[in-house]
Amino acid sequence: MLAWSWMEDVLPFVAMLMLTCLDMVVLTVVKAAMNDGMGSIAYVVYHNTLGTLILLPFFIIHMIRKVDRPPLTLRILFKFFILGLLRICLFEILAYIGVSYSSPTMASAIGNLAPGFTFLIAVFFRMEKIDIKSSSTIAKLLGTILEISGAMVFIFYDGPLILRMTSNLNSHNRLLLSQETKWVFGGLIITAGAIFGCIWAVLQTKASREYMDQQTIVFFYCLFGTIQCIAVSPFLEQNQNAWVLHPGIRVTAVVLGAVCSTVVHINVVIWCLRKKGPVFVVMFSPLSIVIAMIMGVTFLGDSLHLGSVIGAMVIIGGVYTVIWGQAKDKNKVPVVVVDDDLDVSDEPGSSDQTAPLLSSRNEIEC
Repeated sequence: MLAWSWMEDVLPFVAMLMLTCLDMVVLTVVKAAMNDGMGSIAYVVYHNTLGTLILLPFFIIHMIRKVDRPPLTLRILFKFFILGLLRICLFEILAYIGVSYSSPTMASAIGNLAPGFTFLIAVFFRMEKIDIKSSSTIAKLLGTILEISGAMVFIFYDGPLILRMTSNLNSHNRLLLSQETKWVFGGLIITAGAIFGCIWAVLQTKASREYMDQQTIVFFYCLFGTIQCIAVSPFLEQNQNAWVLHPGIRVTAVVLGAVCSTVVHINVVIWCLRKKGPVFVVMFSPLSIVIAMIMGVTFLGDSLHLGSVIGAMVIIGGVYTVIWGQAKDKNKVPVVVVDDDLDVSDEPGSSDQTAPLLSSRNEIEC
C-alpha cells in the first residue's frame, strides 16, 4: 500500500489547484475592472509598475547576498531589454486588449496554445528536432494541430447557446456586457500576443543559459518592460477616465494582479516544480479553461455557447497530447517555460527533469 506524504504529494496538488483558481479569479476581476471603464493599457502600466516595486526590495537583498553573481554587461542588459519588450510590452498589452474585447475564457483557451506555438518556434530556432519516425515528435505535431484547430473553433464558431446567468455586476457593467462583443478580433489579438510570449520563452531560454542569475533576469526585464509600457501608453490610451483608479474594482484588480503574479504565482510554481517536476505542474494548465468558463458565466454574465465547449475540449486534448510527447521524449530538454523559473539546456541529449515544460496559460507575471 502506497504511503501518501502531505508535503510531497497532497500539498503540491492543493497548491496548484488553488493557484489555478486564483489566476482565473485575478483575470475575472481585471475583466470586471475593464467593464467598469478601466483601460487595458492603464491596467498593464499600473500592474507592472506595482509589480516591479514589489520585486525591488527582494532584488536589492539578492544583490547584497549573492556576491558571486555574473557581471552585468551592456550586451546582457540589451537582452533583458528585448525580453521586457516581448513579454511585458508586446505580450501583455496585446493580451489585455484582447481580453477587453473578448473574455477571460478566450484568454485562457488561447493561452493553452503556448506549448504548440513554442514547439514550432523552437523548431525554427533549431532547439527542437523533428523526427517523423519518433512517436514523441508525432504526438507534439498532432497536439499542436489539435490546439490550433480548437482555437479556431473557439474563436470563429459560436453554435447554440447553452447557458447564461444574470451578472452580479452593477447596471453599468450589465449595459457594457449586453453590447455585442468583438469576439473574433479579441481572439486574434490574444493569439498575436501569445506568439510574442512564446518567442520570449525561447529567447529567455538562451538568456538563462548565458546569465545564470534568474532573479536578476526577472527584475530587469520587468523593469525595462514597465518603462516601455509607460513610454507607449500615451499613444495607445488617450481617454483620461481610463487612467483613473477609482476605489473599488479598479484598485483591487491592480493590487491583486501585481501581488499574485509577482509573489504568489511565481513562488508556488517554482516550489511545485522542485517537489513534483514539470509534468505535474503543466497538468493543471487546461483546468484554467473550465474555471474561466464557470467564473465568466457566473460573475461576468458571459454566454456559454456550444462552439466554446467544443473548442475548449479540442484544445485540452491537444495540450495533453503535446505534454505526452514532451514527457516521452527522453533525449531532449523541454524549451517551454512556466513563469520565470527557466533552467533548460539547448544541448541535444541533455535532460533536466526539473525544467518547466510549458507556459502557464495566459496569466502574466510581474
